[in-house]
Amino acid sequence: MWKVYALLSAVFAALTAIFSKIGVKDVDSNLATAIRVSCILVLTWGIALAGGSVKGIKTIPGHTMVFLVLSALATGLSWLFYLKALQIGEVSKVQPIDKLSVAITIVLAIVFLHEPADMRTIAGGLLITAGSLVLLL
Repeated sequence: MWKVYALLSAVFAALTAIFSKIGVKDVDSNLATAIRVSCILVLTWGIALAGGSVKGIKTIPGHTMVFLVLSALATGLSWLFYLKALQIGEVSKVQPIDKLSVAITIVLAIVFLHEPADMRTIAGGLLITAGSLVLLL
């Protein structure tokens, strides 16, 4: 089932790139990010409230909360830089470079999470990197 969710994530990420490029055309990229975050805030809290997930908030360990906050900060910075890049660059070039995050994530997962890396994973990461570099250069 995780593959279905991952595919849906990719589809919505692609739509995000297109919608963001159009939406950031006539507005400051920082303001555009703030608007996006506000909408996401309402959407995700609504889903958490409707699904009853909020009940578990008191049981989240401090260590977990620290990493959730760090993740949120990294996401926010990523979006700020992403929308600025979209504002001044072509979406067909920005998006593939942004997807270098996949190759970077593979390396970080191997180093910090000690995840196994088979040849397919390494080859895929190298191909993503090569494709991004072709578009960058």
